[in-house]
Amino acid sequence: MASSSSSSSSSFPFILFFTLLCLCKCNASPRLPTTLTIIPINSDLSKSSLPSLDQIDAHDKARLIFLDSLAAKKEAPIASGTPFHQAGSYLVKANVGTPGQALLMAMDTSYDAAWVPCSGCIGCSGSTRFGHKNSSSFRPLRCAMPQCRQAPNSFCAASWCRFKATYGASSFEGLMSLDSLVLADDTLPKYAFGCLRQVTGKPVLSQGLLGLGRGPLSLLSQAGNLYRNTFSYCLPSFRSSSFTGTLRLGPVGQPTRIDFTPLLSNPSRPTLYYVNMTGIRVGRRFVNLPPSALAFDPATGAGTIFDSGTMVTRLVAPAYAAVRDEFRKRIKLPVSSLGGYDTCFTEPFVPPTISFHFDGMFVTLPRENVVIDSSFGTTTCLAMAAAPDNVNSVVNVIASYQQQNHRVLYDVANSRIGVSRELCSY
Repeated sequence: MASSSSSSSSSFPFILFFTLLCLCKCNASPRLPTTLTIIPINSDLSKSSLPSLDQIDAHDKARLIFLDSLAAKKEAPIASGTPFHQAGSYLVKANVGTPGQALLMAMDTSYDAAWVPCSGCIGCSGSTRFGHKNSSSFRPLRCAMPQCRQAPNSFCAASWCRFKATYGASSFEGLMSLDSLVLADDTLPKYAFGCLRQVTGKPVLSQGLLGLGRGPLSLLSQAGNLYRNTFSYCLPSFRSSSFTGTLRLGPVGQPTRIDFTPLLSNPSRPTLYYVNMTGIRVGRRFVNLPPSALAFDPATGAGTIFDSGTMVTRLVAPAYAAVRDEFRKRIKLPVSSLGGYDTCFTEPFVPPTISFHFDGMFVTLPRENVVIDSSFGTTTCLAMAAAPDNVNSVVNVIASYQQQNHRVLYDVANSRIGVSRELCSY
């Protein structure tokens, strides 16, 4: 009996330990979704200050030159026209450094690296700078670190990693650095980013950029398992003053009733989110397209991408011509042009829906994603255009205007993109 009592007594602490462990696991709260508010950069502007159709067209032409430069990691030429930050960028709040310094950074799905204007930057726009000297966790990146080789056009100076890059109508250089990045309640220590020291050409985004691409310096890659290679966003209308757009990081809280299409890999443009578009419908009619207009070809960069930085969808010339001609047939009104848009109308009309069809998914666009009104509201144009002639015009770009008020889910872990309707501006 004494032996049995001793055995029971000695096993009691273990039973208590496992009971408490079970209770802790059973009662542990699941991880909440990491959600950041998305702010259109024009949200604080008056209606008269919103970008005109000419400015949007100039912005997108500069953007496509940038996308073309990603093909072989070459430097993009400096393009004239509206810099990105004046037309259609979307911002999220981040805190950089210790203690954290709040910055409104533009999100970009076709760019990997992050960068911010640092104190002392020559040519940086705006008054907000990241005071790197005031951050106790700031460290310059040494040339021997792997992130230095991953940075755009990196080079060494006194053992420190520096870089040069172009973005839109700007060129800049700076110091690759490590510091804490805080998004909502998540802290990413030793995040690699560019600390801008000099800018030439048009001013760059005034408070920095957060790259959401597929490369090694992107947020998904640097976050490791934290977000499990998954994020989504709902982009509000850039002309709306009331919005609830969000960037949601990680698989938690993502929509479950959503259709997906597979992501395609392009070794020559690894950052970009390629998908296979199989057809385009105007109203109920599929337009006739040559197979080459939609074909995916890694060698030339041809295919279709989703991009948050281009404002209005750009189609290769044969695809755009087919969509435009069918659209005009449906309207049956005199056609005019405005800026870079060749299918405009000055009389009221009801536009047909336009549907993009992909492997396993189709997206039908309502009026707000199909047409765009001029600044003064007197002219309404088809919100699409042909790729400009001065770039590698083989890429179809599903742009932010067509993505507005949709939840776009990038499930990179499972190599797929999903789209579902969600109102986030009103």
